[in-house]
Amino acid sequence: MTYNPRMQKATFAEIDPDVHGRISKRTAALDGVDVTQVTFGVGAKWSADLKDYAGTADCRLPHVSLVLAGTLGVEMTDGSTEEFSAGDVMLLPPGHDAWTIGDEACTFVEFSRGNDYYDQQSAQ
Repeated sequence: MTYNPRMQKATFAEIDPDVHGRISKRTAALDGVDVTQVTFGVGAKWSADLKDYAGTADCRLPHVSLVLAGTLGVEMTDGSTEEFSAGDVMLLPPGHDAWTIGDEACTFVEFSRGNDYYDQQSAQ
């Protein structure tokens, strides 16, 4: 199998948002990685805005993200907590709740997968 890498580009402003309460997401699907701009509006909380949609008691997705603006509070199911603010990189394992802290929306860019590209390279 031949893999021909190519440059790819997406613009978040051109992607329709997926909105759940006070949380919106715009996902750019590139080869081997999805990149999602997530905005937790003021007063947003995963358990209030996305829990019913997800159908789980807590967020079961892992996240690797760069916070661009605002502050996000996170509580793991074990009770541990952390705050992530603009400029922070966060890795969240499954089993958490998250909410906006303060009077500014929290926006972060999340990267999921990505190893597909490297797997294809090593298969050559």
